[in-house]
Amino acid sequence: MKVTTIIHPRYVETDQMGVIHHSIYPIWYEVGRVQFCDVMGYPFSKIEKDLSLAVLKVTSVYKAPARFGDQLVLTTQIKSYSKVKIEFEYEIINQEGLIINYGTTEHCWLNNNFKPVNIAKINPTLYNLITKATLE
Repeated sequence: MKVTTIIHPRYVETDQMGVIHHSIYPIWYEVGRVQFCDVMGYPFSKIEKDLSLAVLKVTSVYKAPARFGDQLVLTTQIKSYSKVKIEFEYEIINQEGLIINYGTTEHCWLNNNFKPVNIAKINPTLYNLITKATLE
């Protein structure tokens, strides 16, 4: 399953060169990830009642700049998953249809004591939705 999110860069997200600052892209990845969970049928707010999804790694490749006033399309999908980890991948396309950025985030499922957990045991409903989303 791929979920698309329209991103309208804000002026506050620009740097001194007038382009979107590199630190903003992981924030947009989070926007895509939260929307992905909503579309999957298990809102992120529901996930966080019992679990945490800790970030282990972020990659981000910058191909071309984005600017205030652009309309961007962020695509989010699951790249891989296990019973303890999940990896999302992202692609951002500008209004000319060019890929300007792509990246990944890797996460670990944690309980309220910050200990890694087996999501298939702790929340089989969520695990099944993740499995289904990777097949679509």
